[in-house]
Amino acid sequence: MSTPVTSLDQLNVAFAERFNARDVDDLLALFAPDAVFVPAPGQPLQGTEQVRAALEQFLALGLPISMTVRHVFASGGTGLSIADWSLQGAGPDGSEVSLGGSTADVAAYDETHGWRFVIDNPFGTA
Repeated sequence: MSTPVTSLDQLNVAFAERFNARDVDDLLALFAPDAVFVPAPGQPLQGTEQVRAALEQFLALGLPISMTVRHVFASGGTGLSIADWSLQGAGPDGSEVSLGGSTADVAAYDETHGWRFVIDNPFGTA
Protein backbone atom coordinates (compact mmCIF):
# COMPACT_ATOMS: atom_id res chain seq x y z
CA MET A 1 0.00 0.00 0.00
CA SER A 2 1.18 3.50 -0.79
CA THR A 3 2.04 6.18 1.71
CA PRO A 4 -0.90 8.32 2.91
CA VAL A 5 -1.25 11.75 1.30
CA THR A 6 -0.40 14.34 3.96
CA SER A 7 -0.87 17.49 1.86
CA LEU A 8 -4.21 18.26 0.23
CA ASP A 9 -2.56 19.73 -2.87
CA GLN A 10 -1.04 16.28 -3.52
CA LEU A 11 -4.28 14.26 -3.39
CA ASN A 12 -5.17 14.68 -7.09
CA VAL A 13 -1.50 14.23 -8.02
CA ALA A 14 -1.45 10.93 -6.11
CA PHE A 15 -4.65 9.91 -7.90
CA ALA A 16 -3.00 10.49 -11.30
CA GLU A 17 0.18 8.63 -10.28
CA ARG A 18 -1.74 5.62 -9.01
CA PHE A 19 -4.12 5.68 -11.99
CA ASN A 20 -1.19 5.72 -14.40
CA ALA A 21 0.42 2.83 -12.48
CA ARG A 22 -2.86 0.92 -13.05
CA ASP A 23 -3.07 -0.02 -9.37
CA VAL A 24 -6.74 -0.10 -8.42
CA ASP A 25 -6.00 -1.09 -4.81
CA ASP A 26 -3.71 1.92 -4.30
CA LEU A 27 -6.34 4.12 -5.98
CA LEU A 28 -9.00 2.83 -3.60
CA ALA A 29 -6.75 3.68 -0.65
CA LEU A 30 -7.33 7.33 -1.62
CA PHE A 31 -11.08 6.97 -0.99
CA ALA A 32 -12.89 6.86 2.35
CA PRO A 33 -14.89 3.61 2.70
CA ASP A 34 -18.27 5.31 2.14
CA ALA A 35 -17.00 7.74 -0.50
CA VAL A 36 -19.18 8.96 -3.36
CA PHE A 37 -17.70 8.79 -6.87
CA VAL A 38 -19.51 10.37 -9.82
CA PRO A 39 -18.10 8.68 -12.96
CA ALA A 40 -20.64 10.43 -15.20
CA PRO A 41 -22.59 13.64 -14.55
CA GLY A 42 -25.58 12.98 -12.31
CA GLN A 43 -24.69 9.32 -11.68
CA PRO A 44 -23.23 9.04 -8.17
CA LEU A 45 -21.93 5.72 -6.87
CA GLN A 46 -21.16 5.03 -3.22
CA GLY A 47 -19.05 2.51 -1.35
CA THR A 48 -15.85 0.64 -2.03
CA GLU A 49 -17.18 -1.99 -4.44
CA GLN A 50 -19.05 0.48 -6.64
CA VAL A 51 -16.08 2.87 -6.69
CA ARG A 52 -13.76 -0.04 -7.57
CA ALA A 53 -15.96 -1.12 -10.48
CA ALA A 54 -16.10 2.43 -11.89
CA LEU A 55 -12.34 2.93 -11.53
CA GLU A 56 -11.69 -0.40 -13.25
CA GLN A 57 -13.79 0.78 -16.22
CA PHE A 58 -11.64 3.91 -16.56
CA LEU A 59 -8.43 1.88 -16.17
CA ALA A 60 -9.64 -0.52 -18.88
CA LEU A 61 -9.30 2.31 -21.40
CA GLY A 62 -5.54 1.82 -21.04
CA LEU A 63 -4.88 5.54 -21.27
CA PRO A 64 -2.86 7.75 -18.93
CA ILE A 65 -4.59 10.53 -17.07
CA SER A 66 -3.15 14.02 -16.86
CA MET A 67 -4.03 16.18 -13.88
CA THR A 68 -3.41 19.84 -13.07
CA VAL A 69 -4.45 21.05 -9.63
CA ARG A 70 -5.96 24.57 -9.78
CA HIS A 71 -7.11 25.27 -6.22
CA VAL A 72 -7.19 23.63 -2.81
CA PHE A 73 -8.98 24.93 0.26
CA ALA A 74 -8.97 23.33 3.71
CA SER A 75 -10.57 23.99 7.05
CA GLY A 76 -9.49 21.61 9.76
CA GLY A 77 -9.85 18.08 8.45
CA THR A 78 -12.11 18.99 5.51
CA GLY A 79 -10.83 20.05 2.11
CA LEU A 80 -11.95 21.00 -1.39
CA SER A 81 -9.71 20.38 -4.39
CA ILE A 82 -10.35 21.65 -7.92
CA ALA A 83 -8.27 20.10 -10.72
CA ASP A 84 -8.39 19.79 -14.50
CA TRP A 85 -7.95 16.28 -15.93
CA SER A 86 -7.96 14.53 -19.27
CA LEU A 87 -7.77 11.05 -20.77
CA GLN A 88 -6.94 11.07 -24.46
CA GLY A 89 -5.74 8.57 -27.03
CA ALA A 90 -6.75 5.39 -28.76
CA GLY A 91 -8.85 3.07 -26.64
CA PRO A 92 -8.54 -0.73 -26.58
CA ASP A 93 -10.68 -1.06 -29.73
CA GLY A 94 -8.68 1.57 -31.57
CA SER A 95 -11.34 4.30 -31.34
CA GLU A 96 -10.31 7.76 -30.22
CA VAL A 97 -11.11 8.59 -26.59
CA SER A 98 -11.28 12.17 -25.38
CA LEU A 99 -12.53 12.60 -21.84
CA GLY A 100 -11.84 15.44 -19.48
CA GLY A 101 -13.22 17.91 -17.06
CA SER A 102 -12.65 19.97 -13.97
CA THR A 103 -13.10 17.89 -10.87
CA ALA A 104 -14.51 19.25 -7.63
CA ASP A 105 -13.48 16.92 -4.82
CA VAL A 106 -14.29 16.96 -1.13
CA ALA A 107 -11.66 15.31 1.05
CA ALA A 108 -11.23 14.44 4.71
CA TYR A 109 -8.02 14.15 6.71
CA ASP A 110 -7.17 11.85 9.57
CA GLU A 111 -3.81 10.95 11.10
CA THR A 112 -3.99 7.29 10.07
CA HIS A 113 -5.06 7.61 6.41
CA GLY A 114 -4.05 11.16 5.46
CA TRP A 115 -6.22 13.00 2.94
CA ARG A 116 -8.84 10.83 1.23
CA PHE A 117 -11.71 11.53 -1.13
CA VAL A 118 -15.14 11.67 0.46
CA ILE A 119 -16.72 12.95 -2.78
CA ASP A 120 -14.89 12.63 -6.11
CA ASN A 121 -16.87 14.47 -8.77
CA PRO A 122 -14.72 14.50 -11.96
CA PHE A 123 -17.27 16.54 -13.92
CA GLY A 124 -18.05 18.63 -10.84
CA THR A 125 -17.63 22.15 -12.11
CA ALA A 126 -19.68 21.68 -15.27
